[in-house]
Amino acid sequence: MGFIQDLFSVDFCNALVRFFICFAVNWVIVNRLYYKKSHRRDFYFTFLLISVAIFFLVYFMMGMDRGKATMGVGLGLFGIFSIMRYRTDTMPVREMTYLFIIVCLSVVHAMVDIENDNPNYIAEYGKLLIIDVIVLVSITLCEMTLKVQNTKLIQYDRPELAKPENREQLIADLEQRTGLKILKVEVGGIDFLKDSVVLRVTYAGENVSDVDAQYTVRKSQWRNV
Repeated sequence: MGFIQDLFSVDFCNALVRFFICFAVNWVIVNRLYYKKSHRRDFYFTFLLISVAIFFLVYFMMGMDRGKATMGVGLGLFGIFSIMRYRTDTMPVREMTYLFIIVCLSVVHAMVDIENDNPNYIAEYGKLLIIDVIVLVSITLCEMTLKVQNTKLIQYDRPELAKPENREQLIADLEQRTGLKILKVEVGGIDFLKDSVVLRVTYAGENVSDVDAQYTVRKSQWRNV
């Protein structure tokens, strides 16, 4: 009987309430704001599971001394983003921004100190909801006002068309081959041995297809055609 009481203690029940609020907000962000434009199921999966893992990681760390826990949370977040940056393929800026927002919301919901013996505990839930609404409104406004462009990397077999004076021919050939409405073309690395060039193509369309990580080109190498 004591085990059941400890399992469903007031503190843990409050944590579960905060978790479900946090997960619901993150689901709205990922499903209705991010996935609606990107259609990237891999990041959809990643964002939601990271939100779950971060919440419970921070919650149980907060069971320790608060000063040590706060330092541990900071080091943990630094480690997460170091892994994302240096141990995997480079994540696009938009995806990294959404990841950062989701991680921050999970940490905020897990770290907030809400206890039933506090007469203002309902106000603490109100603060959480206000924060969630502000984040949702901010993302919605940015998505509505800033149009995300569709971008692809293409390995192109006609480097002679990469010259600035051949821009119209290059765009016409790309549109004929890909069936896309090309808006902008940037030239990256040129391989004269393989007689090919890497192009970053921006095109019109409803669905966002993120830049592929198959080709590595330094930022300084890109130039507009």
